[in-house]
Amino acid sequence: MLVVGLTGGIGAGKSTVARMFAARGIEVFDADAVAHRLLEPGQPAFKAVVRAFGSGILDADGGLDRAALRRRVFAEPKSRRRLEGIVHPLVYAELARLVLGAAGSYCLLCVPLLLETGRRRFVDRLLVVDCPETVQIERVVRRSGLQPEEVRAIIAAQVSRSERLAAADDVIVNAADPASLEAEVDALHRRYSVLAAA
Repeated sequence: MLVVGLTGGIGAGKSTVARMFAARGIEVFDADAVAHRLLEPGQPAFKAVVRAFGSGILDADGGLDRAALRRRVFAEPKSRRRLEGIVHPLVYAELARLVLGAAGSYCLLCVPLLLETGRRRFVDRLLVVDCPETVQIERVVRRSGLQPEEVRAIIAAQVSRSERLAAADDVIVNAADPASLEAEVDALHRRYSVLAAA
């Protein structure tokens, strides 16, 4: 099983590219979805995060107030490292379990912080979705309601664009029209299928 890691900065279009691979019959495992599931009430990550950060990060229903937690960890780098130390090992363990059960010749792991967590070797090949920072900010503001300075803070907490591109085996530039993006995904799908068969 060839394991392709899909990463990119916030707003680069990772989810769009992941959906295109899924439409071609490729299993896609999303680290953010795994983390979201692991942070539901009753899950081990949820309990550990509440122990670490207190009940001030809970909403009125007793679930995680993700916006409050995000504000806190981006304001305090020490808190961010603490949260990552709890959540990331559990996420990678679950991704490894999912890969073992995957079907097909290759699968895709969508991991936004793959390089930030030092897990480049977790995947066989690294695909980076890239676009200019101005496009990232515009997309995230439009979809999330965050302020531009909040988006810039998230970008600043990630590895730089140049570092990400330097680590890539393959790059998709997601700043053009959807037809161009489909063509790039088609070409990579063919390449990965050949590599997996070899």
